[in-house]
Amino acid sequence: MPKSCRFPSATAGSCAKASKDLDAARKLRDEARGIIAGLQQSYADETQVKSLKVKYNNVLGFFIEVPSQHGEKILNSKARERFIHRQSMAGAMRFSTTELGELESKISSAGERAIQIELGIFAELASRVMQSATLLEMVANALAEIDTATALAERAAESTWVRPEIDDSLRFEIEGGRHPVVESAILHDGGPFVPNDCSLSPPEKTSAGAIWLVTGPNMAGKSTFLRQNAILAILAQAGSFVPAKAAKIGIVDRLFSRVGASDDLARGRSTFMVEMVETAAILHQATERSLVILDEIGRGTATFDGLSIAWATLEHLHEVNKCRGLFATHFHELTALAARLPRQVNATVRVKEWEHEVIFLHEVVRGTADRSYGIQVAKLAGLPHSVIERARVVLAELESESRSKPLQGFDDLPLFQNVKAPPRASGDAKQARPARQGAGRHASRRDVAERGDGSALQAEEHSARPLAFYAA
Repeated sequence: MPKSCRFPSATAGSCAKASKDLDAARKLRDEARGIIAGLQQSYADETQVKSLKVKYNNVLGFFIEVPSQHGEKILNSKARERFIHRQSMAGAMRFSTTELGELESKISSAGERAIQIELGIFAELASRVMQSATLLEMVANALAEIDTATALAERAAESTWVRPEIDDSLRFEIEGGRHPVVESAILHDGGPFVPNDCSLSPPEKTSAGAIWLVTGPNMAGKSTFLRQNAILAILAQAGSFVPAKAAKIGIVDRLFSRVGASDDLARGRSTFMVEMVETAAILHQATERSLVILDEIGRGTATFDGLSIAWATLEHLHEVNKCRGLFATHFHELTALAARLPRQVNATVRVKEWEHEVIFLHEVVRGTADRSYGIQVAKLAGLPHSVIERARVVLAELESESRSKPLQGFDDLPLFQNVKAPPRASGDAKQARPARQGAGRHASRRDVAERGDGSALQAEEHSARPLAFYAA
């Protein structure tokens, strides 16, 4: 190691002395009784008084006690120069020594002295560390890189991961992709993990990536499918092998994720408000190089409100953001948009139904789901039998009414980019700006909503709160 990179050395003598002093202080603090017992034996051997005891009280502190007849012998011998007479009683005499007095003082302050020595050693160590901060940082970073690389290599070798192909195109082709965490948990329990393919590359005669609209029942694996493809993109761009048979990924500039349900009550935001804030961040910032995963947009409000928001969001992603995306939903009406959105691909998670029971196959295939099997999942969760049966009756009535009065006019709805937005509120009426239109233009990053009294409520600008990373 070069001399300039060596750690500064402390004086060997100071370290050794501090260590010896600390050991002695700790020994007095923790082993005082044993030390006193050893000293008592030493005094008994010296005076040849086997009944000699070293005792303690609050008045004299530590003292030596012997029977009266033995005390007289000590007073009349050369030992009186060392043993100092302290007290005479009816049947015993008490003495002390300079050594015993010093030991008492050391024992009483041993704990505090040990702490002071420890603080001194720590201060010296901290000073040496600060002098070598640059070198230690270099070592820590190198060890972190080695640890990360070896951990990923070990997992890749054990779990048959493959080397992905990365380029600057917009392709996204995954063959036999797997979720590394879910797969590990399932294999630990002795079950198989079902791999799935995913193709978000630009469809034929289009220039932007595809958006998969994934439908299917609860618990079938939609969320796992969304997240596993996002994880594959992260691992690939981090330089790792990926859990798949093959992976070809065009560089992703940002990864946006709108999944799960959470609130922010401390800031006055409901679960649905948090969902909308995160969705707004995605719609304002995603580009054609971005990868977006959206799970159940619009579920936190009324059915038609949620469907309308999900509908408009899907159109915006397709026509304005033009990103690669995975959009999971229970709004089956959205599948009809594939007839007008050339880059929308309908996909579903396969299930089998047998005697009112649903069997999840966890296979993602092209196509659409006819229903979500929510009642079957509720039964699996343990809802009372009476509730399940009543739900079946209500569902049958609602489906019958829906078939008798189907929604009309959806085929005539204009696409997102053809809808003109009202001008935004401005401090100066003369400076009112027209709404931005047209595919490929970026919408403003501030939303303006109307309060009940007609005043403008302006939502704060949000950066992408969920996962986001940039290509190196």
